[in-house]
Formats: sequence, C-alpha cells, structure tokens
Amino acid sequence: MVDRTIGMGDSPLRHVRRESTVRAAAEAVYGGRADAMVSAGSSGAVVAASAHVLGRLPGVRRPGLAAHVPTQHGPVLLLDVGVTIDGTMLELVQHAVLGAAYAATALGVSEPRVGLLSIGSEPGKGDRLRKAVAVALHDTVLPAGGRYIGLVEGHDVPLGGPADVIVTDGFTGNILLKGLEGATARQRTAEQGAALLGVTGTVVVCHGSADGPDIASGIALAARLHREGAIPAVAGLADDLLTELSSAGGLTIRDALGERS
Repeated sequence: MVDRTIGMGDSPLRHVRRESTVRAAAEAVYGGRADAMVSAGSSGAVVAASAHVLGRLPGVRRPGLAAHVPTQHGPVLLLDVGVTIDGTMLELVQHAVLGAAYAATALGVSEPRVGLLSIGSEPGKGDRLRKAVAVALHDTVLPAGGRYIGLVEGHDVPLGGPADVIVTDGFTGNILLKGLEGATARQRTAEQGAALLGVTGTVVVCHGSADGPDIASGIALAARLHREGAIPAVAGLADDLLTELSSAGGLTIRDALGERS
C-alpha cells in the first residue's frame, strides 16, 4: 500500500494518533490486507506508525532506515539515513546487527563486513559516540557470520570496498546520502527507497520529492523484500542478539571508554 499524503513538516505522532493514510497503510499491513507499505510522506510519521501499529522487533530501541548504495564492488548498505538524529551507542550497535542480517538476507552477502562511519579510518578517530560504538562493536557478535572491520570514511560509501554495511547516526547518514544524490544528480546513487529495519513488517520509505519512477523503484524494492521473505529472515537472525543487547543497555559511553567518574 502506498502513502504520500502527509506533509514533511507535520507532526509524526499527531498523524499516528488520528486517522491518516500512513496509519491506514500500516494497519493494512498488520491486518494482512497489504503485503508491504511504501511511503513518500513524512519519514517520522512512517517510522512512528510502523513502530506503533506493526510493532518493533524484541529489544529494538529505535528502527533504522537502510539505503542501498550501488558501487563497483557491490551494494553498500548505509544505515541509519534518517531516524536516529540523536542516535545513542546502543541504537548504533543494534543497527549494526540489523544491517548485517539484512545484508545477508536481502543482498546475498556472505559474512557481511560492518564498518562504522567516522572522520578517519585510524583507530580512535571520531567523537565520543563513535569511539564508544567502536569499542562496543569489537565485542558484539554479529549475525550471518558478520564481522566488524573498524572505521570507514565517507568516500567508502559511494566507492565501496572495505565494508558491506556502514553504520552511522541518522543525522550524518541523511546528510551524506543527500549529498551523494546532489553531487551526481543525473544518475542514481542509491535505490529510491530505504528499508525500515527493526519493525515486524515490510516498510519502504521514499524521498518526499519522489517522482513516479522513484515511487515505482520503492514499490519494486518492497515487492522483492516481501517475495523473498527478507524482513522475517532478518528477525530470525537478529532477534536474540537484539534482545541481549537491550538487556545490557545500561552500558554508557563513559563505561565503554573506560573513563573514571
């Protein structure tokens, strides 16, 4: 079911609480009347409706939007690209788990390599959040034989190479993705739809400025994910790991960096 009527500036929660097309679309998926939801409306409203109506996977704090970026070395999965504007250490680590599971099931990547986006690839680069997430990922078991390969830089997203999955917060990821699109406006730098990971249904979010071909691309992605059972497969691979991470969610950035009070 396609929704694109909610304005980008509207309050997400307001549209979830009252009757709206985004809520109706989510309820259609939940009730089995639709196999997937595709929206070019407010991404915040889509995420809120999906989490509220479809439900999050056990342990997931906040879902993440994962965009496919084609490269000469194969697709790179970038997440989050818009949900976790103020992402936490736990959310980024959980997104690494979801990204590895998705790369294995939807992209056919064997033993996906997971990188963390930062301002340099040398160990210790980045702000306190990036440093803490890097420490946590070294000790995190990833699904499908995935492994954390360390820090990667912005050019590794469009060029590919070191990582199959690149994790960052939604603020940085959204800016990076739109920057890539603007720099190469005449060619597509990513599939015109990002899969929402961490909820129990198939949901694809397109740009608010999406045109007909963009919407068609988003629908095609949603249809493929449904046909291949990708989202249930992600849940099967990631459920236990996500729950375990959530149970250990009391770990703080200070703890991860070994800082004294």
